[in-house]
Amino acid sequence: MSFLEGMLLALMLTLPFAIYRLVRGPSLPDRVVGLDLITSVSVALAALYALVSGQTAFLDVAIALALFAFLATLGLARYIEYRAHKGD
Repeated sequence: MSFLEGMLLALMLTLPFAIYRLVRGPSLPDRVVGLDLITSVSVALAALYALVSGQTAFLDVAIALALFAFLATLGLARYIEYRAHKGD
């Protein structure tokens, strides 16, 4: 097993912990962090798989997923901020 394959395995082992944080919460910001972690690990998995397999199409997938994850996190942060000010 090469180093990159070991890194793929290590990243896949982190996904259950991120899914646990997404499901269990306990608060909405915790769930947003869990979702952001899942997308970050997915971007890293796609990029590493592109290096291991030599298929550059997975780099395009990683870039698109990173952009989508950034925008989703930004939107969720704005929603949390709006919800906090609405209670005032």
